[in-house]
Amino acid sequence: MRFVPAAGVAGHYNPGIMNASAHPFSALTPERILDAVEEAGIRCDGRLSALNSYENRVYQVGVDDGGFVVAKFYRPDRWSDAQILEEHGFLGELVADEVPVVAPIPLSGGATLARSGGFRLAVFPRRGGRAPEFDDETLRWIGRFIARIHQVGVRARHEHRDALTVQRLGRESRDFLCGRKLLPPDLEPAYRSVAEMALAAVDRAFEHAGPLRRLRLHGDCHPGNVLWTDDGPHFVDFDDTCQGPAVQDLWMLLSGDRETRESQLACVLEGYETFRDFDRTELLIVEALRTLRMMHYAAWLARRWDDPAFPVAFPWFGTQRYWQDHILELREQIAAMDEPPIGAV
Repeated sequence: MRFVPAAGVAGHYNPGIMNASAHPFSALTPERILDAVEEAGIRCDGRLSALNSYENRVYQVGVDDGGFVVAKFYRPDRWSDAQILEEHGFLGELVADEVPVVAPIPLSGGATLARSGGFRLAVFPRRGGRAPEFDDETLRWIGRFIARIHQVGVRARHEHRDALTVQRLGRESRDFLCGRKLLPPDLEPAYRSVAEMALAAVDRAFEHAGPLRRLRLHGDCHPGNVLWTDDGPHFVDFDDTCQGPAVQDLWMLLSGDRETRESQLACVLEGYETFRDFDRTELLIVEALRTLRMMHYAAWLARRWDDPAFPVAFPWFGTQRYWQDHILELREQIAAMDEPPIGAV
């Protein structure tokens, strides 16, 4: 299959990144990608472009009818087959409930997960969209949309996927960074100290909130994973779907100063509660969740540094300035967790 760069589509193909090292993803040459999609039962016409993804590798692939599909190659050794299929199953349930998400296409034999050359892949229909403008009505609409996802999410539970826990996102992240000696020696004591204080504050927030109902979530519901069309929003990238409290899919939509976030939250909840009640006790852990995300993000970058795409995309990571700023952010989060939560609790 001859590789033809796709014209007029999002993304790019960078052979320097993909072949820069012996990382497993370096084996994903254009020919290998197209062969894998064809082995899965989809005839390609040779057009190919890489889409923006770091955890996995995602490509827009031209097919014989002139259209496109999106092929997602999962990062080796991250998820088990059962965990990937749980993601696919959740997406299938959402589509069956007419929630506008993008579910994988059944491939040869009806399976949604294929194997080729040591990689696991899924193929999705291409769904266009643009970044939404987060005005009040858009936030209400997205709130309604998330509530519909949660209506389906609460009907069953993930049996194989990770749960959202302080241990996994916080303590394991801290232990990885300190255990691998990844911080500058002069900053490691400060990081250890502030991380310990931050985790203690996170624990207090969760204890104050008490037992929280956990359900299947999108898990990574930030604005970059929302695409907007004339028919409204749809979410993409359920790769981090997990079991956790509903507020995890709400707080990342909020930004700006406290007054702005209060206003945004009111709009999101107004839309959300059109379809589903929201337990406002969960607002007690918003800043704790933000803290855990910061800690997990730093460890995620460190864990992926052997992937040649990461030093290119995140050249600032690991510098003295990066760790100084990270420590300062954690200090600010400790203060934020001592403040009253946004919203009425």
